[in-house]
Amino acid sequence: MNRSDKEFIVQKIRTQYTEKETTELDELRALDKKVRRPALIFAYVFGALSAIIMGIGMSLVMTDIGTTLNIGNSMVPGVVIGVVGLLMALCTYPLYTRILGARKNAYASEILKLSDRLIEKQ
Repeated sequence: MNRSDKEFIVQKIRTQYTEKETTELDELRALDKKVRRPALIFAYVFGALSAIIMGIGMSLVMTDIGTTLNIGNSMVPGVVIGVVGLLMALCTYPLYTRILGARKNAYASEILKLSDRLIEKQ
Protein backbone atom coordinates (compact mmCIF):
# COMPACT_ATOMS: atom_id res chain seq x y z
CA MET A 1 0.00 0.00 0.00
CA ASN A 2 1.48 3.31 -1.01
CA ARG A 3 1.47 6.55 0.90
CA SER A 4 -1.54 8.14 -0.83
CA ASP A 5 -3.69 5.05 -0.11
CA LYS A 6 -2.73 5.19 3.54
CA GLU A 7 -3.52 8.90 3.72
CA PHE A 8 -6.89 8.29 2.08
CA ILE A 9 -7.79 5.57 4.59
CA VAL A 10 -6.62 7.67 7.53
CA GLN A 11 -8.63 10.66 6.29
CA LYS A 12 -11.72 8.52 5.75
CA ILE A 13 -11.55 7.16 9.30
CA ARG A 14 -10.79 10.61 10.69
CA THR A 15 -13.89 12.13 9.10
CA GLN A 16 -16.08 9.59 10.88
CA TYR A 17 -14.97 11.00 14.23
CA THR A 18 -15.02 14.70 13.49
CA GLU A 19 -18.15 16.71 14.15
CA LYS A 20 -20.05 17.44 11.00
CA GLU A 21 -21.25 20.89 10.18
CA THR A 22 -24.97 21.11 9.65
CA THR A 23 -25.96 23.24 6.72
CA GLU A 24 -29.29 24.85 6.00
CA LEU A 25 -29.90 22.17 3.38
CA ASP A 26 -29.47 19.50 6.05
CA GLU A 27 -31.93 21.40 8.24
CA LEU A 28 -34.41 21.54 5.37
CA ARG A 29 -34.11 17.79 4.77
CA ALA A 30 -34.55 17.07 8.49
CA LEU A 31 -37.62 19.30 8.63
CA ASP A 32 -39.10 17.54 5.60
CA LYS A 33 -38.56 14.16 7.27
CA LYS A 34 -40.15 15.53 10.43
CA VAL A 35 -43.24 16.43 8.40
CA ARG A 36 -43.55 13.14 6.50
CA ARG A 37 -42.48 10.49 9.03
CA PRO A 38 -45.59 10.45 11.31
CA ALA A 39 -47.92 10.13 8.33
CA LEU A 40 -45.84 7.28 6.88
CA ILE A 41 -45.69 5.44 10.19
CA PHE A 42 -49.45 5.77 10.59
CA ALA A 43 -50.07 4.50 7.06
CA TYR A 44 -47.82 1.45 7.49
CA VAL A 45 -49.21 0.49 10.90
CA PHE A 46 -52.86 1.13 10.08
CA GLY A 47 -52.56 -0.58 6.67
CA ALA A 48 -50.91 -3.66 8.18
CA LEU A 49 -53.50 -3.81 10.95
CA SER A 50 -56.35 -3.59 8.45
CA ALA A 51 -54.79 -6.33 6.32
CA ILE A 52 -54.50 -8.57 9.38
CA ILE A 53 -58.14 -7.95 10.30
CA MET A 54 -59.25 -8.65 6.74
CA GLY A 55 -57.17 -11.84 6.78
CA ILE A 56 -58.82 -12.98 10.01
CA GLY A 57 -62.21 -12.56 8.39
CA MET A 58 -61.09 -14.47 5.31
CA SER A 59 -59.72 -17.25 7.49
CA LEU A 60 -63.04 -17.60 9.27
CA VAL A 61 -64.88 -17.88 5.96
CA MET A 62 -62.48 -20.16 4.09
CA THR A 63 -61.18 -22.55 6.77
CA ASP A 64 -62.52 -24.61 9.65
CA ILE A 65 -61.14 -22.27 12.32
CA GLY A 66 -64.72 -21.33 13.20
CA THR A 67 -65.53 -24.88 14.29
CA THR A 68 -62.33 -24.95 16.34
CA LEU A 69 -63.45 -21.76 18.08
CA ASN A 70 -66.96 -23.20 18.61
CA ILE A 71 -68.61 -20.77 16.21
CA GLY A 72 -71.54 -22.54 14.62
CA ASN A 73 -71.79 -20.59 11.39
CA SER A 74 -68.50 -18.75 10.87
CA MET A 75 -69.54 -17.34 7.49
CA VAL A 76 -71.41 -14.30 8.86
CA PRO A 77 -68.82 -13.16 11.42
CA GLY A 78 -66.05 -13.86 8.91
CA VAL A 79 -67.65 -11.70 6.24
CA VAL A 80 -68.33 -8.90 8.74
CA ILE A 81 -64.76 -8.96 10.07
CA GLY A 82 -63.38 -9.11 6.51
CA VAL A 83 -65.49 -6.15 5.40
CA VAL A 84 -64.36 -4.14 8.44
CA GLY A 85 -60.73 -4.86 7.51
CA LEU A 86 -61.42 -3.93 3.90
CA LEU A 87 -63.03 -0.63 4.90
CA MET A 88 -60.07 0.13 7.13
CA ALA A 89 -57.70 -0.59 4.25
CA LEU A 90 -59.69 1.70 1.97
CA CYS A 91 -59.51 4.50 4.55
CA THR A 92 -55.74 4.27 4.95
CA TYR A 93 -54.74 6.50 2.03
CA PRO A 94 -57.28 9.28 2.69
CA LEU A 95 -56.24 9.35 6.36
CA TYR A 96 -52.57 9.43 5.32
CA THR A 97 -53.16 12.39 3.01
CA ARG A 98 -55.16 14.22 5.70
CA ILE A 99 -52.38 13.73 8.30
CA LEU A 100 -49.71 14.74 5.80
CA GLY A 101 -51.67 17.81 4.75
CA ALA A 102 -52.15 18.92 8.34
CA ARG A 103 -48.45 18.51 9.08
CA LYS A 104 -47.52 20.37 5.88
CA ASN A 105 -49.75 23.25 6.91
CA ALA A 106 -48.18 23.30 10.37
CA TYR A 107 -44.61 23.42 9.07
CA ALA A 108 -45.14 25.30 5.79
CA SER A 109 -43.93 28.67 7.03
CA GLU A 110 -40.67 27.24 8.43
CA ILE A 111 -39.94 25.21 5.29
CA LEU A 112 -40.72 28.11 2.95
CA LYS A 113 -38.60 30.52 4.97
CA LEU A 114 -35.65 28.13 5.01
CA SER A 115 -35.99 27.26 1.32
CA ASP A 116 -36.18 30.96 0.39
CA ARG A 117 -32.90 31.58 2.24
CA LEU A 118 -31.30 28.68 0.36
CA ILE A 119 -32.52 29.93 -3.00
CA GLU A 120 -31.30 33.49 -2.32
CA LYS A 121 -27.80 32.23 -1.52
CA GLN A 122 -27.40 30.74 -4.98
